[in-house]
Amino acid sequence: MLNQKLLKLQMQTGMSLIEVMVTIVIVALGLLGLAGLQMKTRTIELESYQRTQAMVILNGMASQFQMNRQNAATYTSAGLIGGTVESCVGKAGAAYDLCEWGNALSGAAETSSGDNLGAMIGAKACVVQISAPVITGACAPGIYELTVTWQGMFKTIAPNNTCAANSYGDDALRRAISLRVATGATECI
Repeated sequence: MLNQKLLKLQMQTGMSLIEVMVTIVIVALGLLGLAGLQMKTRTIELESYQRTQAMVILNGMASQFQMNRQNAATYTSAGLIGGTVESCVGKAGAAYDLCEWGNALSGAAETSSGDNLGAMIGAKACVVQISAPVITGACAPGIYELTVTWQGMFKTIAPNNTCAANSYGDDALRRAISLRVATGATECI
């Protein structure tokens, strides 16, 4: 009888150990899932931050563009804007604005230990003329499209806009945000 009680006690102890091990495995899997969820949340948070930064820079570009609207066509000859930080000293008008935009896209506004941190990953911009202003007859404003692009953290559908296409390896990583700006004709004939 004593042997049966000891045997039963040993079986129960073994079952408790198995239950504890199963519980540890379940908790470990739950913690791994939680860590994965946190990493996905961080990635989405960075995507949101980059989109916000792009909007801020794009709105600043549109404001400066409007202030120099009589020379709007000179902005389109710049090609791809951004990628390097350069000195804007001695530049004026559109050349100064393009230099400032390139610096903002390269993150020069915020640095830490000499590294530029303030912009999106691989940020670039384009200015494209959609239609030229008409100053004879029925006056019409010039229409320009300002676009800011950057590299996203995960693949999506590539934007229709061609600004900085194929600059980020896989075009499904490219993000783009655009704003159309109308520049009124300063005089009509």
